[in-house]
Amino acid sequence: MRYKSFGNYGWDISCLSIGSWTLGGKEWGAIEKKDAIDTVHALVENGVNHLDTALSYSAGDCERIVGECIKGIRDKLYITTKCGTMNIYGNIFIRCGSRDFIFKCCEESLRNLGIDYIDNYMIHWPDQNTPIEETMDALNELKQQGKIGHISVSNFTKEEILEAEKYGKIEAVQMCYNMCDRSNEEFLKWAHSRGMGTMTYSSLASGVLTGQYRSLPNFAPDDARVAFFPYFREPMFSKVMKLLKELDVIAEKRGAALAQIAVNWNTQRDFVDTSLCGSRNTREANENCGGFDWTLTDEEMKTINKAIETYLDC
Repeated sequence: MRYKSFGNYGWDISCLSIGSWTLGGKEWGAIEKKDAIDTVHALVENGVNHLDTALSYSAGDCERIVGECIKGIRDKLYITTKCGTMNIYGNIFIRCGSRDFIFKCCEESLRNLGIDYIDNYMIHWPDQNTPIEETMDALNELKQQGKIGHISVSNFTKEEILEAEKYGKIEAVQMCYNMCDRSNEEFLKWAHSRGMGTMTYSSLASGVLTGQYRSLPNFAPDDARVAFFPYFREPMFSKVMKLLKELDVIAEKRGAALAQIAVNWNTQRDFVDTSLCGSRNTREANENCGGFDWTLTDEEMKTINKAIETYLDC
């Protein structure tokens, strides 16, 4: 495993982070609890030291499963979870930054995870109906109470971060970033240049960059891979298939998995500290971590970037 200094946290964070949304058993298809536990333990054994989750994933079930997964290994992991959103019964999504709601989210997350302290607490999405001052005041109070260690944000714009920083310190950001979606690249560079920790989500583009899918799959309409992300919808899917053919050449020469190429491409960017990757079994966990035994050459990076610009117009 490779590590980077994470913003001003004082953490040496693993370049691969555990993205736990896939473990929730709803939006990504069913998974057995034992498989989830074994997967997280395999990742930790490979040197991964950061796990990301959220109260809204699978209507709270994801956090509860994570709570089972981290029993006995809590001291080996930095835990990030997210507040300000809640998914009720899997079909009602609430986005709220009010003081009472932030406190409710925190108490529920602590209970779900079976911990008494959240290392990194993240506002999941901005709430346009609540003054950010109110949200930040609540987070600052939770920090003073010793229930959270650091305050961070996900899916915020630069302007929203600057407004939030009038009322407290934003220490890290998490944004969507992968070969198929580089729309947040300049934002991540900006955040990194300010000394903020940077995380990427959808780092494997919902699994399409693993090469597992070579024809358009028939996911359920509420599956996150089609409901939330564009990679398994046309015309994006066909464009990605052209990119994969270029990646296949590199993979064959190296004897490597496509997922390892995708993870390396993300984490070799100097403005990315850690990339969240979902794994649903120990094979995927070990394969993803195996990518850190080597790095892409400058020439390979150039080849990939040219293919991205050619086929994905980004």
